[in-house]
Amino acid sequence: MDDEEEGEGKGEGEGEEVYPYGEYEGGRDENLDRHGWGSALLPNGDIYEGEYRHGKRMGKGLYCFRNGARYNGEWRKGLKHGQGEFIYPDGARYIGHWRKDFKHGQGSYYYPNGDTYEGAWFRGFRHGLGTYTYKKINITHFGMWNNGRMEGSGIINYPRYRFHGIFDKNLPIGPGCFTFENKYMQHGFYINVRDPAFDYIGAEELVLSEERRQTEGLDEEEDRSTPKGIVPIWRARCVTTFQPELLPPEPQPWLYKDSEDSLLDIIEYLQQQYEIGGYGEEEEGKLPKMLEGGDEKKDASPEIPNV
Repeated sequence: MDDEEEGEGKGEGEGEEVYPYGEYEGGRDENLDRHGWGSALLPNGDIYEGEYRHGKRMGKGLYCFRNGARYNGEWRKGLKHGQGEFIYPDGARYIGHWRKDFKHGQGSYYYPNGDTYEGAWFRGFRHGLGTYTYKKINITHFGMWNNGRMEGSGIINYPRYRFHGIFDKNLPIGPGCFTFENKYMQHGFYINVRDPAFDYIGAEELVLSEERRQTEGLDEEEDRSTPKGIVPIWRARCVTTFQPELLPPEPQPWLYKDSEDSLLDIIEYLQQQYEIGGYGEEEEGKLPKMLEGGDEKKDASPEIPNV
């Protein structure tokens, strides 16, 4: 029997629970654990309606957070896992694959400003091959992403021309070329330099950015924003007729081992520890912050590179 159900009087088959473990109506198994279809009102005000398996959310179900967010999709061992849709309070929306509560696999993210990202995700961040569309300015970036940022080969599609090159921390860098309607090519390279104007009018913003990173305990690997005060400068070399063999390498999906280790298993281990310690799987109001489904991170819209 689950920890969340110890010490509570229950009837046979179906029944209603009372606080502190939340109110529940639905099916039960032979051990009186939640099983089959059921509906639960959690102590923190969240609501879940869907399938259970021996005390855990398992199968398909709808979870509504008290802040207005909601997830409708597949569950495994109490975590978002499989295909599902998450709608955020501000109207942002993710439709795609999940793994152990992370956006993971192929999925589409729709931003409140109309931008979209369609492509690969890894442990909650844009990672792999994907396309980001900036709706307002009608520009798309197709290429490689690494932990939420443009890194590696990429192509920026403008209404009348394209840029083919390499990106690092959302900024173009190194050799590349512009193509114009597949007729002409301008070859050159990008360098990233410090913006003197930013040093004058944006120093305070830079300081605040550094303070934010330090306050949140982020190192350079975890800070996925575009570097502040850095400007990419294009150095043109020559113009030729369009020759496909002169284009930089096309973006290709990364091959990486989709491991179950490290953070994903650590989260599952910690969740099990809290269950053993007397916190049931449904008592999410008292789980650590890192385990709360209501804290599902909203994806940030990247800045368009200045190319």
